Amino acid sequence: MKKMLLAVTVLTAGLLFSCNSGSDPKAVLIDFTDALSKKDISKARKLATEDSKQMLDMMDAAMKMENGTKDDGIKVDSEFDKTNMEFSEAKIEGDKATVPVKDKKSGKTTNYILKKEDGKWKVAFSKSSLMEMEDIDRTENEIPGNSPVKDSDTLKENK
Repeated sequence: MKKMLLAVTVLTAGLLFSCNSGSDPKAVLIDFTDALSKKDISKARKLATEDSKQMLDMMDAAMKMENGTKDDGIKVDSEFDKTNMEFSEAKIEGDKATVPVKDKKSGKTTNYILKKEDGKWKVAFSKSSLMEMEDIDRTENEIPGNSPVKDSDTLKENK
């Protein structure tokens, strides 16, 4: 009887942990940034959307060229260092989630985008997703009436 109870407990715990993987966008993003900070591109690929693979491949190739060999995963990339990041709660809209992350040093907030693929949250890290994040950030951080001057005609009008 004890063996059966132990088996049921282990099985239940295993199911709970496996079901939780990918179920919380914020947790997935934290794992993703942790992988990138350690330059663990293979783990980051598992946490990224399918269309993000090309961007991660380019990062991997750049790191290999920079180091001459594959990185040992020990060094921390400061851009993705969790101690410098403040993760807010995810805003979920259907199969898309946005997680605001504040850089503690600069004070800048970036809204990371996650998408559901095969029932799991994945970080959207493709070129188009990164551009979309920049557009969201630019719009939210824009000061009304403080837009940049784009042409010389506008400059003449303002004189």
